[in-house]
Amino acid sequence: MFDHTGIVVTDLTKARRFYDAIAAALGLQTISNGDESFLFGKSKEEPIPYLWIGTTRPSYWVEGSRAGINQMHVAFRADSKAMVEAFHKAALENGGTDNGAPGPRQGAGDYYGAFVLDPDGNNIEACARGAAA
Repeated sequence: MFDHTGIVVTDLTKARRFYDAIAAALGLQTISNGDESFLFGKSKEEPIPYLWIGTTRPSYWVEGSRAGINQMHVAFRADSKAMVEAFHKAALENGGTDNGAPGPRQGAGDYYGAFVLDPDGNNIEACARGAAA
């Protein structure tokens, strides 16, 4: 539902390892975008929507902003419970911290999700809805 969004990280190598792993678990890709950033999305052929991940200070940040202080929540669609579980496992094995094990969520109907914190504390989720949940 979005065109693009972005997060700033403190260590691009750690972030790339983490996002490469969860991209593979979700059937997505990371794409190099220079020395200070990369893109996370469907594919090079279908680049939008994407998540920009980099170390460059964005021009729109207010004074006092820095990586790790403006945490963000991003939820990625998964096609199945198994994909949510693969996302969670890949994240934990590649620098992520558990922030909610895979499972149904109270009051959310047909919803199965998992939450992790990336190496900079951003809340990253994968979720399956409807019949996939």
